[in-house]
Amino acid sequence: MPFVVSRKLDGATTVASTMRIAAMAGIRVFATGGIGGVHRGAEASFDISADLTEFAMSDVAVVTAGAKAILDLGLTLEKLETLGVPVVGYGTDEFPGFYSRGSGLKVPMRCDKAEQVAALMKAKWAMGLGGGVVVANPIPHSAEIPANEIAPVIEMALQEAKRLHIRGKETTPFLLKHVVSATAGRSLVANIALVENNARLAAEIARAYSQKR
Repeated sequence: MPFVVSRKLDGATTVASTMRIAAMAGIRVFATGGIGGVHRGAEASFDISADLTEFAMSDVAVVTAGAKAILDLGLTLEKLETLGVPVVGYGTDEFPGFYSRGSGLKVPMRCDKAEQVAALMKAKWAMGLGGGVVVANPIPHSAEIPANEIAPVIEMALQEAKRLHIRGKETTPFLLKHVVSATAGRSLVANIALVENNARLAAEIARAYSQKR
């Protein structure tokens, strides 16, 4: 960001950079599709998204449909726990699988109302506990692609990336494009639906939090 600002350039922001900008502007909640996390095979590649470390630093709640399905969701949750980042399941006891409503992984805490999330945010920061909050909001039933359908597609995409030696920052765009093609656009429809769903919830949480302030 300093390079872009110093050169008066522009560009898109990741979850990490959006969190930092939001925190600088005093914005306490925003919505995204899925957060970054620990990539599969990270024990060898050390490919871990900066989104996770940003959660430990910026006082912002992020509404998300989970981590991107191409990631290692179990290790992503472990890393968030290590960083002391609360992961809240919204209306669910299970961490969402992005395209799927569940992943088979439990969330450590649950809230069923926007007011409960807002109360958690207020309590956290009032106690001097810095850093963000992950609000894990499952994709709507109508747009869900069940895990047993999407998992083989993701695995094929991963194998293709490996074959083509796709690494680093190029990995996620490549995999997501491959999944869209393999699902004949169904994953894109799901992605749009979950972002809209997250935006609605983020607005409710923002309103509830502003009232508590």
